[in-house]
Amino acid sequence: MSEKTSPRVADATRPRILVVDDEPQIHRFLAPALEAAGYKPLRAETVAEGLRVAAERSPALVLLDLGLPDGDGKTAIPKLRGFTQAPIVILSARDQEAEKVDALDAGGDDYVEKPFALGELLARIRAALRRVGRHLPEVPETVVRVGGLEVDFARRTARVEDGEPLKLTPREWDLLAALVRGGEGRVITHRQLLTSVWGPAHAEETQYLRVYVGHLRQKLGAASRLIRTEPGVGYRFGTDDH
Repeated sequence: MSEKTSPRVADATRPRILVVDDEPQIHRFLAPALEAAGYKPLRAETVAEGLRVAAERSPALVLLDLGLPDGDGKTAIPKLRGFTQAPIVILSARDQEAEKVDALDAGGDDYVEKPFALGELLARIRAALRRVGRHLPEVPETVVRVGGLEVDFARRTARVEDGEPLKLTPREWDLLAALVRGGEGRVITHRQLLTSVWGPAHAEETQYLRVYVGHLRQKLGAASRLIRTEPGVGYRFGTDDH
């Protein structure tokens, strides 16, 4: 006679997703959707409650709204990072561009604009969890292949579709390396890229960055589609099906 898996055991094995949002309709909408997708939803409505639930329940990922009753959601990010490396996906309104950038720079991993499509949100969740799952500490990937592009970090070379190595300047290579290392599908802000490639003194020179991204895209040819622009925020590296 076969034994059925206990609902409690099955529930315990599902990745926990903490939703920190003060809008009841968001929770009513997301809770059954996350359940149906195989996740265990956790609920919090304030910064303080979100930090407490995150510390007690160790979620696999946090969905964080920026406008919360007891403070700015951004203030929770460094506090969360003090005890968890779980991906943090920002939920933000379309007119909160500056807030989104600040939240990503503070340690957020991605963002989804309200109102959002469920399919897009679930895809972002899957991508964020895959990035964490792929991470092997102290065993960095030396060669990354995505969408016909091969990037060899040891040799500092890149090639498209098994062709000859691209003739990149040192700065163009550093920019491509920063995008690829950021993780497939993850948004990287202008400030993060500028600081990483050119240094903190150039953190606000977004026009400078756009010029270099344009040059890099030209050299990548067909693979230029892998560098996707997030208007007013930064760039995302990878294919659309992440």
